[in-house]
Amino acid sequence: MFTFNTAKSIVSGAGAIAELGTLATRTMGTRVAVVTDKGIIASGLLDHALKSLEAAGCEAFVFDEVVADPPEAIVLKAVAMAVEAKVQGVVGFGGGSPMDVAKLVALLALEKEELAGIYGVGNAKGPRLPLILVPTTAGTGSEVTPISIITTGAHTKMGVVSPAILPDIALLDPDLTLSVPPHVTAATGIDAMVHAIEAYTSASPNNNPLSRALAREALRLLGGAIRTAVKTGSDRAARADMLTGAMLAGQAFANSPVAAVHALAYPLGGHYHLPHGLTNALVLPYVLRFNAPAAATGYGELAPILFPDLAGLPLAAAADAFADRMAGLSLELGLQPRLRDVKVPEADLAMLAADAMKQTRLLVNNPRPVTEADALAIYREAW
Repeated sequence: MFTFNTAKSIVSGAGAIAELGTLATRTMGTRVAVVTDKGIIASGLLDHALKSLEAAGCEAFVFDEVVADPPEAIVLKAVAMAVEAKVQGVVGFGGGSPMDVAKLVALLALEKEELAGIYGVGNAKGPRLPLILVPTTAGTGSEVTPISIITTGAHTKMGVVSPAILPDIALLDPDLTLSVPPHVTAATGIDAMVHAIEAYTSASPNNNPLSRALAREALRLLGGAIRTAVKTGSDRAARADMLTGAMLAGQAFANSPVAAVHALAYPLGGHYHLPHGLTNALVLPYVLRFNAPAAATGYGELAPILFPDLAGLPLAAAADAFADRMAGLSLELGLQPRLRDVKVPEADLAMLAADAMKQTRLLVNNPRPVTEADALAIYREAW
């Protein structure tokens, strides 16, 4: 027995952003909050969205103060703007952080729930305002997930996980990703791969055949496109495959949740403000090696999808090679290979291990139990 939830509607295609205004007026009225960040504003990408909204008769109230690893204060400020403007719906436009904040704005702007009371799984009940999410990177899959990750306190990340924050529409336009720099394309692409890998091998009781099928197809698309997308960012076909692959991986892990890679990556983002995709890439090979005794079959099945020359190997042998090949792929794409390369002090590793153990929502899904000593050993190998 399993459940599978995703966005109500997916609109995808080059130039699809031109449909935003029509979709907004159809689903949410004419007063719309647009949640984004200053980088998106500076890039000019939001101009296409605002023109479409204006042409459809929508008044857009733009909140552009989202930052990476958004803190609670940013969420509450965006909610206050939406309440004051009396918006009828919310558009999240950007990477994972703006989309995550937009989900909570849509929920909290009705003033029926409070942020402090909705952390965890299933605590957010709804209702919410209508919600459209528009990704501008191919990585998080947030446009189809019931998850929002927020920084609480100084460094800790916490999740709001509930079907109540699944969007009404995910609008995917690969043209919005053409200007993403190579290093961001690489990091977000590895992030999407991690989503698929962890969903496929998740120990969650809701690991299901739909998520596994989506994870496999996500890896096929991502593996076939990521080198081209990094090296030739203007390749529309590669960008489209990356965006679709990231969305499919998002659907997979939204229902068969991620595990220790994310649990160990979150403290790195929280303490050093490293990009989420990069933190996943930094710990991925070492978590794969740690998990291999318990996940050899799953890793062995996935390895040939990304690395076709591994086809025909016994599953255990393919699983053993998988970690090395994923490390090699990150290096090939120009990502830093070790924690020391991103200035993580060796003296902080014990603190990071202790913080990782707070991610119980994620660790429970790992195919092999992780102790604090195990987490420290993984960090040491990654350093």
